[in-house]
Amino acid sequence: MSIAETPAHGARLKQVALIAGPTASGKSDLAVRLALQLHEKGCSGVVINADSAQVYADLRVLSARPDEEEMRGIPHRLFGAWDGKTACSAADWAIAARREVEGAHAAGLVPILVGGTGLYLRTLIDGIAPIPEIHPDLRASVRAMAAADAYAALLLEDPVRAAALNQRDSQRIARALEVVRSTGRTLGEWQMHREGGIGGSVKIAPLILLPDREALYARCDERFIAMLDGGAVEEVKALMKRGLSRDLPVMRAIGVPEIAGWLRGDWSREDAIVRAQQATRNYAKRQFTWLRNQLPEDWPRLAPENINLDNEIETLFLD
Repeated sequence: MSIAETPAHGARLKQVALIAGPTASGKSDLAVRLALQLHEKGCSGVVINADSAQVYADLRVLSARPDEEEMRGIPHRLFGAWDGKTACSAADWAIAARREVEGAHAAGLVPILVGGTGLYLRTLIDGIAPIPEIHPDLRASVRAMAAADAYAALLLEDPVRAAALNQRDSQRIARALEVVRSTGRTLGEWQMHREGGIGGSVKIAPLILLPDREALYARCDERFIAMLDGGAVEEVKALMKRGLSRDLPVMRAIGVPEIAGWLRGDWSREDAIVRAQQATRNYAKRQFTWLRNQLPEDWPRLAPENINLDNEIETLFLD
């Protein structure tokens, strides 16, 4: 029996810890340390993944998914839970995460959400827009459009959403276009009426990690080199052998297209490293912006080296 499988005694059943930070910020290790210290205080915890790459079983190395040693006996949920052939949308993940949160509470455990995928977290906390299923024929016709044509159509049919999207973001453009064509309402209108979020039914104890950017970028660069030497190439080879669509999230995860291009002979190993490192830094920058600006202002934002978990536990859980 692992540490957190024994129900907590006296734990507040409706509390949820949230540790969010950019990639390579050490948030997974911090979540485990929090669970261990909660255990010492009589409140056992379970770590629930909120990272859109770590959900895929195919991406153990490239997603930096924690291994058994790093888990240190703490139960971890929704890590490697999806096969790469099946896309895990924010709605899919939020449904599964809510189930895990409710299960943890029923067992007297403290759920500890950890990740940096803003859309996942927002969907779980705020809920899901009740958009009806899109007819397969309509979806197919929209997805078959050239990216430039789809964007031009969206400019006419939902100019607000089009203005907010990058013209190269074909997936989000297609989603917005299929919604407005199928329902007669824009995606923004649907999202004003979200359902099923946990934000109103639990007490969220948040901790947002914002490390020094230059130091973070350096860790990202070093980590990718370590990934290449630690099995990332074999992971991508296995994915390529499966013949999965390049449009699937698992095939677009940082590191996969860069290594795949090298393996196909499109560019050199050195170019693959440069491309993947740049993509990782860009992603970390976007996460920084989201974490700084899109979460409640009163949620604590700290550099990882300034965190004293004893103090945070007293503030967030035992006040």
